[in-house]
Amino acid sequence: MTTMAPGASTDQATAAVSITGGVDTHAATHTAAALDGAGRLLGHQTFPATGPGYAALLGWLRSFGLVVAVGVEGTSAYGAGLTDHLSGAGVVVVEVNRPDRAARRAVGKSDPTDAEAAARAVLAGVRTATPKDRTSTRGTQVESLRVLRVARRSAVAARALAMRQLKSVLVTAPEALRERLTSLGDRALLSTCAALRPDTTAAAAGDTTAATKVTLQVLARRHATAAGEVADLDALIEPLIKAINPRLMTLKGVGIEVAGQLLVTAGANAERLTSEGAFAMVCGVAPVPASSGKTRRHRLNRGGDRQANAALYTVVIGRMRWDARTRAYVQRRTTEGLSKKEIIRCLKRIVAREIYYVLRSPELPAKDLTLAA
Repeated sequence: MTTMAPGASTDQATAAVSITGGVDTHAATHTAAALDGAGRLLGHQTFPATGPGYAALLGWLRSFGLVVAVGVEGTSAYGAGLTDHLSGAGVVVVEVNRPDRAARRAVGKSDPTDAEAAARAVLAGVRTATPKDRTSTRGTQVESLRVLRVARRSAVAARALAMRQLKSVLVTAPEALRERLTSLGDRALLSTCAALRPDTTAAAAGDTTAATKVTLQVLARRHATAAGEVADLDALIEPLIKAINPRLMTLKGVGIEVAGQLLVTAGANAERLTSEGAFAMVCGVAPVPASSGKTRRHRLNRGGDRQANAALYTVVIGRMRWDARTRAYVQRRTTEGLSKKEIIRCLKRIVAREIYYVLRSPELPAKDLTLAA
């Protein structure tokens, strides 16, 4: 249903020089709002989240005048399809963050209200960002990488869970079976459990040893299946990473998992992150100012992409073990009184700076950044 603001006639809307749109996205519907150049609400309407719905939404916005920009909530989630459609039509799309909580409490919560707030954020240039590119050649590569990583992540989790459950079952297994298996290493344990031939009839009748053997066999085979899926996915992911950014995996401590996560976090258009400080903030490794009065301090950043933060942590831990420069840095900062946690936070910030320049310019040599506080 279309709603027109009081006093906004069709002729006035059509004669508007510029139109700014805002869209509140959901799984089944998108609600759009239109503002003129002076910030007057021209109307709002709800459209289905389908290809024809995207076309109808854009047509509705253009019925008011020249569409300058459209703010979309969730450009990488429910608004991904709409973002692709608008970008393909030559419309400037701006990613809009959620409204401030204080402002939301003051005006209430509804789809039209959120759509209007998104449009006003674009018009004012606040709480906005450039959405990730999903339509260019590089963009489709990064999107393919993201989707493959979803499957890989679940396979890794299934593999780890199967191993934990297998060892947990072994703790309370019948004594003879436990003594036979507990001395084996992980690889031998898995192969032995997978090769068990339990008596299923006895297990169904309540024989504990037979039931335990069935469970161990199932868990070992589940682990093997998940491990095979991880290997198959890695064979697809590694060439994608090298095609997107061939130099990223040449950095110390950066493997398939870390490189894939950081590429997905930055997106195909890494230039949307205008500085290495912005990339550090996205990864949650930029200290947040927490000063007040005469007190000058920073606090730990608990925001950002936590998976990207974990990827940087992986790089740092590896370099603290094997990289001579990093170990020298750790020693120097330790003598200055920093704890291990504080040193790791400093190193994550340094690694983020190094990786940022590789993401921005994959064809150029990486900067030889001096490890300094």
